[in-house]
Amino acid sequence: MLIPNKMNTLLLIIYLIVTIWAFGSIVLHGSRPTKSLSWLLTILAIPFGGPLLYYLFGVNRRKFRFFRLRQSEKRKLYDENYKSITTNEEDFKINTNEHSKLARLIKNTTYFSPYAGNNVTILDNGLETFDAIFEAVENAKKFIHLQYYIFEKGELFDRFYEIFERKIKEGVEVRLIYDSVGSFAFRGKIIKRFKTIGVKAYPMMPLRFGSLLFTLNYRNHRKIAVIDGTTGFIGGVNVTDKYIKKQTHLGVWKDIHLKIEGPAVDSIHRIFIKDYHFASNEDLLITEKYLPKNETKGDTTVQIVTSGPDSKQPAVMQQYVAMINSAKKSISIANPYFIPGTTVLQAIKIAALSGVKINILIPKISDSLMAKYSMFSRFEELLAIGVNIIMRKDFSHSKLIIVDNEIASIGSGNFDYRSFEHNFEANAVIYDENVIKTICKEFNDFINNNERLDYERFKNRSIIQKFIEGLAKFFSPLL
Repeated sequence: MLIPNKMNTLLLIIYLIVTIWAFGSIVLHGSRPTKSLSWLLTILAIPFGGPLLYYLFGVNRRKFRFFRLRQSEKRKLYDENYKSITTNEEDFKINTNEHSKLARLIKNTTYFSPYAGNNVTILDNGLETFDAIFEAVENAKKFIHLQYYIFEKGELFDRFYEIFERKIKEGVEVRLIYDSVGSFAFRGKIIKRFKTIGVKAYPMMPLRFGSLLFTLNYRNHRKIAVIDGTTGFIGGVNVTDKYIKKQTHLGVWKDIHLKIEGPAVDSIHRIFIKDYHFASNEDLLITEKYLPKNETKGDTTVQIVTSGPDSKQPAVMQQYVAMINSAKKSISIANPYFIPGTTVLQAIKIAALSGVKINILIPKISDSLMAKYSMFSRFEELLAIGVNIIMRKDFSHSKLIIVDNEIASIGSGNFDYRSFEHNFEANAVIYDENVIKTICKEFNDFINNNERLDYERFKNRSIIQKFIEGLAKFFSPLL
C-alpha cells in the first residue's frame, strides 16, 4: 500500500505544479479577460488535460524567450532590414482620407505600402484559379515560388509535379513552402519524390518531437504564388482537388483568388522570401533576379497585408476593424468561419447601429460543425440590430470584405481567433471601384438568390440548438 500512496502523492504534486504554472501564465500573459477566464475554467474542469490543452493552444509564446529566439528573431531581423528598402511616402496614392488612414495603418504594421499601376484579375473558383496558375507556371523562365497551407495528393498535385519536372530541366528554379499540419500527408516518400527532381521544398513549423509543443498551434495559412517576380497570386485557394471536383457532401469548394501583375507583386514575393528563409535557413533571396523592378501593368492600386504570431500587431484584425470603421454606406462580408472576437464584433455593431447596411454571406453547410455552431451563437444579436445574414447553398471558402463598394480585401484571413492571433496570413486590399464592381455584382447575386435568416424565426430556434451553440461558443478561442 505504500507505493500507491507515494504515487498518489507524486501525482498530486505534479498536478499542483502544472496547475499553478498554468494559472500564473494566464494571469501574467492573458491578453483578454474573457479568454483568460475560459482557460481558467478549462484548467479547473479538466485535471491534467486542462493545463495540457492550455499549453498546446493557449500559451502566448511571443512572451517566452525560447519562442522569441528560435521562432521569431530572424523574421524580425528581416523586417528591420526590410525597413530600409521599403517605398517612400509618395507611394500613398489613395483618393480619400479614410482610405489613406487604412493604407497608413497597414504600412505601419506590415511595412507594405499601397502600389499603383497593377493589373488585377478576379478568379472566381478553383478551375479559373488553377488554369491561370498553370499558365503562368508553364511560362516561367527563372523561378516558381509557391506557398500553400494545403498541398494535397490528387490531380492538381500530379500536374504540379509534371510541370516542375519539365521546368527544372529547362533551368527554372522551383521552391515550395507548405504547412506541416495542413499538408500532413506531404512527407516521407512523397516529398522525397519532389526533392529528387530538384524541387526545394520545406515545411513551415515542422512537426518534430523537440519543438512540437511550441509550434503545433501556429500554422502557415497563406496561399500565394510568385512566378519570375512579375506575376503573383494570392487568395484563399489551396492545392486540393476539392476545388475542381466533388469529393464529399460539401460538393466542389468555391473560393476567390487574385492574379496580380505589377508593382504589388514585389510585396507578395517578400512574404514568400521571408518565410522561405525562415523555413529553409538558406540565404535571403533579395537580389535583382528575384525582386525585379515591376513596371506599370494596369490602373489598380493594391496593398498587401500580412500577419502572424511573430507580428508586433494583429495586422489582419486591425485591417478588418479599420475597414469596418471607415464604412459610410455598406459593408459586405463573405467568410466560412465568421467567429469574430469582441473587438471586431463591436465594430460591426457600431457600424450597423450607425445606419451602415451590412450583409454577411456564409455557407449553409460547413466542414466544421464546431465552427458552424460557434458562428450561429453570434447571429441573434446581429440580426436584432439589422445585420443581414445570408446562407449560400454551396460551400464557399472565400474570405472577402467590401466597404462602400470602393475598397475590398481578398486573402487567407478568416474572421476568427485563429487567423487574428495564431496563423500566418496574407490578404490583398484593392483600392479600385472598377475592379470591385465585378466582385460586388457576384456578391449581390448571392445575396438575392439565397436564404436570408429571419430574426423572429431564428430567435425561436430550439433550446437544444441554443445549448449546442453555447458550448461551441465556449470553445471558439480554439477555432
